[in-house]
Amino acid sequence: MIRIENVTKSFDGVAVLKGISHTFEEGITNLIIGKSGAGKTVLLKILVGLMEPTTGSVWYDDVEFNKLGKQELRKVRMQIGMLFQGSALFDSMTVEENIRFPLDMFTDWSLKKKRERVNDCLKRVNLENVNDKYPSETSGGMQKRVGIARAIVLKPKYLFCDEPNSGLDPRTALLIDELIQSITYENKMTTVINTHDMNSVMETGDNIALLHMGELVWSGNKSEVLESDNDTLQDFIFASPFLQRLRKKALGK
Repeated sequence: MIRIENVTKSFDGVAVLKGISHTFEEGITNLIIGKSGAGKTVLLKILVGLMEPTTGSVWYDDVEFNKLGKQELRKVRMQIGMLFQGSALFDSMTVEENIRFPLDMFTDWSLKKKRERVNDCLKRVNLENVNDKYPSETSGGMQKRVGIARAIVLKPKYLFCDEPNSGLDPRTALLIDELIQSITYENKMTTVINTHDMNSVMETGDNIALLHMGELVWSGNKSEVLESDNDTLQDFIFASPFLQRLRKKALGK
């Protein structure tokens, strides 16, 4: 579980996040949604420790994350997996070397043990026997799955995904959603996903936080989205005529 309390962030006196408090639950998919400029990326960076909040606190279970020293921070970061928007694979490394990178950084395992763990992760994301390929030799969907394999190679307690469906076709995006969700459930991870993909919201939104102009204006789950009378949520979720018709049908209107 990750908890934030009254988190604010300002740049040159301009408030980007305004007193946000929220809990990201263990074992489910927690989504951060909102329009461009709402503060989603800044909040995600604060959650993973890439940026300090101006005020407020970030708690990983019972540990105040943003107050840790270097040694303690390193221990927590070993429990964090990160899937970047563009996968962020190293072009000069093979698939196996990319996935093995966190193991090389944080463990003293033998090469044999590392390779066994890499193969376990590749099997989990349905990408067996691609160890020697380079990222340029794989599709966008395959690169996302390699990114997921790298993110889970250290068996993290916390998984962060920044726009995991960016640049993917709808079918592949759905497969990535299902993969992230199933891995979250299986390993009881605290998974936080920054997304604007409405399919993701309706399929995997176990716990949703809507940001608007730096404020948390609505929270709930996917089953509550269609029934909510929050104007900001409706404007964001039901921007297209198709989704507006879907909502009216669900409400019997």
